[in-house]
Amino acid sequence: MSGHSKWATIKHKKGAADKARGKLFAKIARQLEVAAREGGADVNSNASLRTVVQKAKAAQMTNDAIDRAVKRGAGLSEGGSFESIMYEGYAPGGVAMLVETLTDNRNRTGGEVRNIFSKLGGSMAEPGAVGWQFSRKGVVMVGGVVDEDTVMMTALEAGAEDVVADGDSWRVTCEAGSVYDLKAALETSGLTVVSAESTMVSSTVIEVSDAEVAKKILRIMEALEDNDDVQDVFANFDISDEIMEEVG
Repeated sequence: MSGHSKWATIKHKKGAADKARGKLFAKIARQLEVAAREGGADVNSNASLRTVVQKAKAAQMTNDAIDRAVKRGAGLSEGGSFESIMYEGYAPGGVAMLVETLTDNRNRTGGEVRNIFSKLGGSMAEPGAVGWQFSRKGVVMVGGVVDEDTVMMTALEAGAEDVVADGDSWRVTCEAGSVYDLKAALETSGLTVVSAESTMVSSTVIEVSDAEVAKKILRIMEALEDNDDVQDVFANFDISDEIMEEVG
């Protein structure tokens, strides 16, 4: 598929997700802190916190680590103060990118994000230049040998909005806050869930047919996600499996 979920699949195949688990936990901890600070420590009354807790558990973060982050955010123990900033930019090939950050120093983070874009052939964009085409959705990828009717009926009964074929898998979309509930429902029905995430989905898609351009796009994605302040990177590219084989 396109953009962020394609990137998630690429990382999974490369094994990069396991190598970066420690960094992932640190980023989720920040998200937990911010959600608890803004809405309180009770997951029953704080929908944003509930979603991040589900994300943390899906990533196999321990309950103790989750509790510590929530307590820091709720002011029950000492913690930092982070603000959320979304940067916008373009990668080579005209690919639109959103860079979601949580930072305790906006000048440092803004400079680092700008530097990554400029060094790797991209460019920063003005606020709103890119963001208008993205909306937050839940995306669940279903794999295994399963027919369309089975996936469609199971997913729609579980609250999904749409089901489309994506290579050898099925891409199921839903409201962002329902993604982990949908994941659980699909698994309970016996379907194989490859990944589940709350992501930003673009209304337009840029088809990338040049391997060199694809390499440059993926290089920017990797550099941005390696930054400690960057929580997530969303993009509207689509790279075919054939080009991905060539990129290696």
